[in-house]
Amino acid sequence: MELKLHSSISSDRLEPSVPLWKRVPTKDSDGNSLSDFMMLIPRLSSKPPHVIDFIVKQIKKVLGYYQQYIVFVDLNIKLNLLWVSVKALPGISLEVAAALHALVPEAKLVAQKI
Repeated sequence: MELKLHSSISSDRLEPSVPLWKRVPTKDSDGNSLSDFMMLIPRLSSKPPHVIDFIVKQIKKVLGYYQQYIVFVDLNIKLNLLWVSVKALPGISLEVAAALHALVPEAKLVAQKI
């Protein structure tokens, strides 16, 4: 599993990225629907590079533990957002989000009011 990073630091040329809604898979390889969640990591983009690297390592640690459930991950540093798509299993989204929050306490789950 590769953690896709987007940052404001660019290479030689600027290219618009494909919108997330076009890149996020909606079904797994077997055709089953996926579930997803988004986490806000306030002020991530303004942190020093060594802090960002540490946070990315913590995220990778959690996602590695749950790798059998993870289908897609996108960390947009510029927008301070982490998007995770998982296999649609009862409770797995909340479990992964809670594990991420445990290692990255500033990460907050973005959810609708229920």
